[in-house]
Formats: sequence, C-alpha cells, structure tokens
Amino acid sequence: MARKPLVALVGRPNVGKSTLFNRLIGERIAVTDEIPGTTRDRLQGVFDWRGHDFDVLDTGGIEIYEPKGARDIAPLAEGSAEFVPQIKAQALLAVEDADVIFMLVDARAGVTAADEEIAEILRRTKKPVLIAANKADSLERTNDAYDFYALGLGQVYAISAIHGLGVGDLLDGLVEVLKDFPYDEGENEEDTHLRIAIVGRPNVGKSSLVNRLIGEDRVIVSDIPGTTRDAIDTVIQWHGQKVTLIDTAGIRKRGKITPGVEKYSVLRAMRALDRADLALLVIDATTGVTEQDQHIAGYALEAFKSIVIVINKWDAVDKESWTLHAFERDLREKFNFLPDSPIIFISALTGQRIHQVLETAHRVWESRYYRLSTGELNRIVRDALAKHPPPAKGTRRLKILFVSQVAVAPPLLLFHVNDPELVHFTYRRYLENQLREAYPFEGTPIRMSFRTRRGLNDDR
Repeated sequence: MARKPLVALVGRPNVGKSTLFNRLIGERIAVTDEIPGTTRDRLQGVFDWRGHDFDVLDTGGIEIYEPKGARDIAPLAEGSAEFVPQIKAQALLAVEDADVIFMLVDARAGVTAADEEIAEILRRTKKPVLIAANKADSLERTNDAYDFYALGLGQVYAISAIHGLGVGDLLDGLVEVLKDFPYDEGENEEDTHLRIAIVGRPNVGKSSLVNRLIGEDRVIVSDIPGTTRDAIDTVIQWHGQKVTLIDTAGIRKRGKITPGVEKYSVLRAMRALDRADLALLVIDATTGVTEQDQHIAGYALEAFKSIVIVINKWDAVDKESWTLHAFERDLREKFNFLPDSPIIFISALTGQRIHQVLETAHRVWESRYYRLSTGELNRIVRDALAKHPPPAKGTRRLKILFVSQVAVAPPLLLFHVNDPELVHFTYRRYLENQLREAYPFEGTPIRMSFRTRRGLNDDR
C-alpha cells in the first residue's frame, strides 16, 4: 500500500532541528529553546512540497560524549543529562523508520567531532542523507557551510531555519532523492479516525500507558515529572482500525506554570486536545482525585471532547472490599460536572485491565457520531415538557417549538424557541438529563443551541 515518505531530522543538540520542524509543518508544535536537550522525544508532523505530502520526525539531539574541553556547544538543558542514552536511542529509532534523513549541523560552529561521529552512524544506515547546514544567515556562513562536504554524506544545503533561507532548495533536493518513491495517492481523502489525547497531571503514568497501548517504547518514560514536554503522535492499528495516540506533557494549574519550556509544553498539551476527539484523563490512584485533575477535566470539557477517566497505579493501592466503590463514589462527586464519563482502574506497569482502555475509548468515540432522528428527538423533548414544564419568567414562559440535531462529534442540538432569554441554565440541564436517559452519549458533551424561530413573535 502506498504511503507518505518519512523524513527524520537528526543531529547533535542545539543545531536547530525543532526550528526546522516548525518551519516545515507551519506550526509551532515542537518546543524550541536555546538550551540543548530541550526536545527529548520524537515529534511527528506532515508537510507538503511540490504536490506531495511528507511525514517528518523531529528528534532529540544525538549526544556524543567528547573529551573534556572539546565541546563547543552549550550545556544541556537542566534535567536532560540523565536522559542522554534514551534521547540517543529515540533518535536512532527514528533513523530506522525514515526513508530520508536530514542531518542538521551548525554552519557557525563548523564541523565538530560530534558531527563526524553522527555522520558515521548515518553512513551505516545506507539511507539517503541531506545535510542541512543551519544558521547560514549570511554570505560568510553560507560559504562556511560547504565545509560539511568533508563528512562524505552527500549534498549540503546552506539554510536558515529561523528565517526560511535555503529551505526551498533543501526540499527540492528531497523531492529529487525520492523521485521514484510510490507516493500515497489517497492523501487528500477525508480521514476520520479515532484520535486520543492522553492528558493529566505530571507523573501520573501517561507515557507508560502509551507504551503499553502500542507495545513499543516509542515515548521516553521516567518517574521524573515533566519528562514528556511535547505532544507526541503515534498511529496504531486496533482491530483493523486506525487510532492516533497523542501523549502530552503534564498539565499544571494555570497559576503554577513556569515560564519557558514548561509554559510552551502546556500550550502544546492544550492544542493536542484541540486535535483529539477524546481525552483519556489519567489520574494517580495513590494520590486520589486532586483539584488539578478537576481543572484538566474542565479544560477537556470546554474543548467539547469526550472523556474517559483512567485510574492508573491501581496495583499500588492497599485494597479492601469497599475500596474501589468508595474511590469511584468520591470521583463521581468531584467530577459531577462531567457527562457520566466511564471510569477504568488500570496499572500501566503490570498491564492490568489495559485491554479495556481502547475498547472503552472506541465505544465512547462512536457515541460522538450518534445521530438522533428528528422525530425521536422531538418526542423526547415533548415528554420532558409534559413531565416538567419550563418555569415562568414574570408573565412569560419558554416555548420549545421544534428541535433538530444539526451536527455530530460532539452532537449539536438546535432548539427553536420563542425567546432564548427564557432558557434558565437549570432547565437546560434538565433537558440534557432527559436526553441522556433516552440515549446516554456516553462520556460525550452535548451542545445545545437555542434560537428564536424566524417569523414568530415571542408569545405566539
């Protein structure tokens, strides 16, 4: 089956891989910072050039230890040094997956020992490599870029990722290298498949859960909060169906977000919710439901995402016969604003009940696309009005004339009424509850819009 070619961006830390990634996909998805080691995990995006789509992978820098005093780059980001072996492993895994490799180097620094060792690693892959000599934003730096032909890998392109200089030439070179590639002919077809954002506080086990679901260590896992700084997309096949898992950085309370990398990571997590259909809200069973868990659920609900609540580390809880029911009762009370989201008690460490996660997520996702017939919808509303008429506001009373479902994912119901101002929030909630009794729309918010029916006065 034809597919999009995959381009991997590799190189030592702080040569501009994430900046080029952002330039290619036209969005600021990758966290960029002047401190080496900021990008720890692989990030995947899509860009198009000359009529073709390409997948692109951003990676953490391949750190090569050099003799003391030989380093000509800045120190690694705080907290990144201990991740060096994992960052290198992730980058090498990306190289294995790639069809073409962009090796990023720093035109200002010239050829370093680290560049030479990375070139040797790439040479052994026998895959096409294009050298992107970044930070060549002057004629002098452009001339310096050609020193990288000494690496013996192939064509060198002088670019400035931050300004876009030379990037077009680099992409023309990419198309030339892939001139015989069987491009995906169905790339413009509408793609509606389940997209899941895994969200939660830092250190609740989101990355461990992703690795369990995909059965492969594609995301760096650590017991240090904040390890996952970016939103990572991984596509898997589940019972023959495509599912995208989006692992995100831990979300802290708005007032407790530190400037810099963590701030941008939270923005990425929120944007990951925008790209998803459903949120898996991961909660640490050993700490219980916190105020911050409630905040995160609120973020997802505000974005009209379906929600499945995943209680992780359940194996670490001392249990009695009543423990699970007491925990669930407390959780329901604290999440009383959610639309009866399913709750799953799991252990990402042992695999306990992991099979239920995608089963439940898929069931909830399907409910997002359920469409009530107009006749059934109006019958439910008529019965609700008969059981509990709308309260009067002075001498005027709400009249619901007609209801239709105008959208799915999530469902949007349009109520034609005599006056939208007469819809009290308590009656709105009552109508929603009556609709959920007829069809639960499990874990999915119901949008309700009230409009004056054209051509009708308020009380006629």
